[in-house]
Amino acid sequence: MKTKSVLLLLCLFMMTGMSSQVIYEEFNSTKLQETRRLKIQLPRNYDANIEKVYPIVLVFDADYLFEPVAGNVDYYSYWEEMPEAIVVGIMQGRTRNFDGQYDDTNFLPTEKGANFFEFIGMELIPHIDKNYRTAKFILAVGHEFTANFMNYYLFKDPPLFNGYLSLSPDLAPMMDSRITESISKTPHKIFYYLATGSNDLKPIREVTLELHEKMKTIKKENIHYYFDDFEGASHYSLVGKAIPSALEEIFSIFRPISKKDYDEIILNLKTPVFDYLMTKYTTIENLFGFKTEVRENDIIAIASAAERKKEWTSLEQVAQLALKEHPNTVLGSYYLGRFFEETGEPKKAMRTYQSAFELEEVGFITIDMLLDRADKIKQDFGF
Repeated sequence: MKTKSVLLLLCLFMMTGMSSQVIYEEFNSTKLQETRRLKIQLPRNYDANIEKVYPIVLVFDADYLFEPVAGNVDYYSYWEEMPEAIVVGIMQGRTRNFDGQYDDTNFLPTEKGANFFEFIGMELIPHIDKNYRTAKFILAVGHEFTANFMNYYLFKDPPLFNGYLSLSPDLAPMMDSRITESISKTPHKIFYYLATGSNDLKPIREVTLELHEKMKTIKKENIHYYFDDFEGASHYSLVGKAIPSALEEIFSIFRPISKKDYDEIILNLKTPVFDYLMTKYTTIENLFGFKTEVRENDIIAIASAAERKKEWTSLEQVAQLALKEHPNTVLGSYYLGRFFEETGEPKKAMRTYQSAFELEEVGFITIDMLLDRADKIKQDFGF
């Protein structure tokens, strides 16, 4: 198992290096009065998709966390399991203890820790927003000391980050109560992922489990909380398990419609299946702050369900959506033709199929299939 894990990480790192752009920046900070080194991974085809905006994944402890996070982001976004994202890493090798410095009395950022806090919110994020095409969604990732530090941004209104990926956090005193109190009161959507392991450092594991007990009692629609306790995982090995698990959980709504979704949810809906599709993509926009193209796979799934359930209005709606979202493909013409067939307008169906002659084929929907349907209608009705 250990060999397989190493091979997976190597594949992720190789994919990151070959397929995405990694930029190294020297950022001169006024707040810190020093220069900080950044690693920035841009999504595949970033330069080609000039209208597209991307969420930010902000990685603390980038000296060792950047590659695992960037590799997983690249991998999961390639398979559309999460949106493409700009990964920003802050190198902290010699400064992390100073960066996370907090007062011994109130346990809030002080001195260099306070400066670092302001550097993130007042300099770094505005710099990324100004120089790159960003969506209004930021997921922060921290481990141990930095996993504690990023929670201070929860106390802002609105919180600076939308998501918090907290890996084996070394929490400051009172932090567990402060986290739950802030999350309980905030009206904003927050994604919070917490992870430990059975072989985690004992003091850290105990505090993490205490935080989990408090977090799981929060029942609010705007709070999305996830927790993993990895059997056999240490303080360091849990990182490799937690990152993909967190991305899967946080971005679950973004994934394409699966066979399980189709069989267990869509076919059993009491409401129109087209409404399910629209709700899915509206939720993505509301949660993550950007619009995304409706996937061909999702259009086919909903159209198939509409046919199976004989929801012809839904079939027409999904056909019109396909014409809008994928005008160069046969999707819209095929499903609009099927709608006309099923609603007693064979001549319209025949002409719709014939009009798709020069469009791109999609999966099982081929030009020959459409022309065969048109010919059959012509023979059956004598047009």
